[in-house]
Amino acid sequence: MPRKIRVAYPGAIYHVLSRGDRREDIFLDDVDRQDYLKTLAEACQKTGFQVHAYCLMHNHFHLVVETPNANLVAGMAWLRSGEHHSGALRQEGAEVKAGRIIEEELRRLGWPESGLAERRKTDPGKLALAARLRRETALPLKWIAARVRLGTSKSANANLHRWMQAHPEPARKPPSATAAKEHGTA
Repeated sequence: MPRKIRVAYPGAIYHVLSRGDRREDIFLDDVDRQDYLKTLAEACQKTGFQVHAYCLMHNHFHLVVETPNANLVAGMAWLRSGEHHSGALRQEGAEVKAGRIIEEELRRLGWPESGLAERRKTDPGKLALAARLRRETALPLKWIAARVRLGTSKSANANLHRWMQAHPEPARKPPSATAAKEHGTA
């Protein structure tokens, strides 16, 4: 069902909600939240937004925003573009993390980098690598499909969905009390 058309007029008040991809974290820590609030303040100066309330959770945020200039769409586009705050750094970080994961998996499989281009797009090793990237990074499927050579994002989505259904992520074991004592967290 499509979203209802947003009515824009001077003085309108909106509840804005934004979630991370697949509900993944969008704020790494309190420093990241403070950086976001500084960027939000800059957006308010540029747009005239008046923030009446906000709530920053680990994987999403809520804002109650008044727009004296009827410019919510333009202001939020500027705010969410990632050019003005740590979002751009996080994207770079995700690609670096993806590179590390790809190297680990290629080493585990005993493949050279060229192995990704040489193998079928439905190769179990490639699909396992793509599934790990999907689970452990916030990178879009289109990026993963291109990097792992899975064909179009549409066919990659279908193949990867089947693979992940047949090979669910193993349940993570909670850390043992012994491990917690060794790390001084008990």
